[in-house]
Amino acid sequence: MSENGSQDFQTLHEIVRAARLNLGQGPWDFLIGGTETETTLRRNRRALDTMAFRPRVLRDVSQVDVAASLFGRKVRMPVFLAPVGTMESFDAGGAAASARAAGAYGIAQMLSSATQPDLEAVAAAAPDNLRIFQFYVPGEGPGIAEAARRAQRNGYSAFCLTVDTQVYSRRERDLAKRHMKEWRPPPSILEGQARLNWDDVKRFKDSQSLPLVLKGIATAEDAALACEHGVDVVYVSNHGGRQLDHGRGSLEVLPEILDAVQGRARVFFDGGVVRGSDIVKAIALGADAVGIGRMQCFGLAAAGSAGLVRALELLEDEVRRCLGLLGVRGWEMLDKSYLHPAVSVTEPHVTSAFPLLDLDESGY
Repeated sequence: MSENGSQDFQTLHEIVRAARLNLGQGPWDFLIGGTETETTLRRNRRALDTMAFRPRVLRDVSQVDVAASLFGRKVRMPVFLAPVGTMESFDAGGAAASARAAGAYGIAQMLSSATQPDLEAVAAAAPDNLRIFQFYVPGEGPGIAEAARRAQRNGYSAFCLTVDTQVYSRRERDLAKRHMKEWRPPPSILEGQARLNWDDVKRFKDSQSLPLVLKGIATAEDAALACEHGVDVVYVSNHGGRQLDHGRGSLEVLPEILDAVQGRARVFFDGGVVRGSDIVKAIALGADAVGIGRMQCFGLAAAGSAGLVRALELLEDEVRRCLGLLGVRGWEMLDKSYLHPAVSVTEPHVTSAFPLLDLDESGY
């Protein structure tokens, strides 16, 4: 048993509950909140909940393999830790604590440039880990090219630009409780992100050797443009419902993106993923890898790096059982024939996937 008791967690909802008990109101609201009416956040969950499974039986599933490959490296699952800002709010080690968990468990980490510590310190915290650097473009000072060179020098396997933050959203949980100044990004980042355009993508591909990920693609038109510009990974995401209000749920968007990409790039996905069955659904539709955002933070807030490792272990157990019950021995057997549209049986919100959890979702 770990010193901090992380192995005592037998379910994911216990990790979420521990995170809530450990976090103050400001960090908790930042973690669970979305923008304005939080409609996009809820649609992320609803999109996952309205997809049912079509299991096959009488197949030998005595051995189920959930490993995968990402950027030429074997990973324990086709899952990565999604980039999250201000991770130091959930654990004193911040992104370095996440890096250590990713390294100990065996999956990739995508590091946000809007968190602490910096990319060099995170690389040093888990030197052998597969890592990707996500960059917010400043309005002045060193730009994309210098950030890419720093990432490459420090062993990052890919570089990511987030493209859905051209305007910072109104996150009313933070505004209403006067946490806005604590969480708002610096004005220089807002200026740089607002100016980001397809010419920047072209310049990157013309001058840099690192694979390029575009995070925040939400339409077939932009997915096609990304492929035309030679983007290596199209990352389907709506920022966890924290940017554009009244957007579509990420899983609802995913088929449209896959049809537009047509194998010309890899496709990453995030949006409401907190259960193993969520991961299976995204991979069944055709995603190559799935990002874990809020659950990453729940694990850290619950028990630091060990808590995050435990959350990943529980997710893996759920994935393995789900695949076995579907009659699937490995990812290569899984496709969209195992899915069917269905009616949701719960009202979606950020923790509605945990029916045994008793929390006041309003936070007031």
